[in-house]
Amino acid sequence: QVQLVESGGGLVQPGGSLRLSCAASGSTSSISSMGWYRQAPGKQRELVAVFIRYGGGTNYGDSVKGRFTISGDNAKNTVDLQMNSLKPEDTAVYYCTAQRFGAQYWGQGTQVTVSS
Repeated sequence: QVQLVESGGGLVQPGGSLRLSCAASGSTSSISSMGWYRQAPGKQRELVAVFIRYGGGTNYGDSVKGRFTISGDNAKNTVDLQMNSLKPEDTAVYYCTAQRFGAQYWGQGTQVTVSS
């Protein structure tokens, strides 16, 4: 089992920045990827960004490319999401996720609200 704990959500004005962090614990040795999804009210959960632990590759959702950056620390079992140029449509609950042996694990989510 893998446990994920997110931190760093909050309220920010349009154009501002926010950094989310996620720490994994438990059976972390064979986690293949860690990343972030988000879900806005009335919408489906969507991919934000994924970090491939071995090789360091990344993948981003189209709506955040060029604005968000994901980074990971394999030694600490953490993944961060730097969010810049935030827009009101980025408002959502952001979920950390990890994949291990085909199973996907989720954190409890952290609220990000972009509003003036």
